[in-house]
Amino acid sequence: MTTADLIREAQNNSRSAEKIIFQQYAGKMLTLCRRYVKTVEDAEEMMGNGFLKLFKAIPSFKYENDAAFYSWMKRIMINECLMFLRKQQAFKTVSETEAENCTLDEDVLDRLSTKEIFELIVQLPVGYRTVFNLFVIEGLSHSDIASSLGINVGTSKSQLNKAKLLLQKKLQSTEAYYAKQQQR
Repeated sequence: MTTADLIREAQNNSRSAEKIIFQQYAGKMLTLCRRYVKTVEDAEEMMGNGFLKLFKAIPSFKYENDAAFYSWMKRIMINECLMFLRKQQAFKTVSETEAENCTLDEDVLDRLSTKEIFELIVQLPVGYRTVFNLFVIEGLSHSDIASSLGINVGTSKSQLNKAKLLLQKKLQSTEAYYAKQQQR
């Protein structure tokens, strides 16, 4: 059954079609939510809430292609995570000392797995992590991010810069760890 067929069935309240859609996309959507919220439990809750909203809104969804459906689904999940973070009043700034200037060996990323990079991003403070995800991964502009988060454009830019600096610092300590492992 194609995605278009599944959506048509789900629009007609087919629970089996909804179940298949959930099974096909749950892993990717959980990973997406996990990038925004710190705990697996919160990510699972946001994903579940997102799917509930998706299935409630699916009757009005106009299918164009699979990519459009996927983008729509991602937007719902991201919005769920952002609402959760707003309720937690999680957009606190982190002191400048946590994101001090540092230099980085350009090859360090080549030595890290996707999972290791993901874990470094998840460790960022919530404001940095959220802006980093929205700008770098989702491709939103600073004005769109500011509007979504209820912050000003300058704060979005500052949070992104600090996120990058803090990631560099974390990458340096990871690089030092790998260097010690190679010396053994």
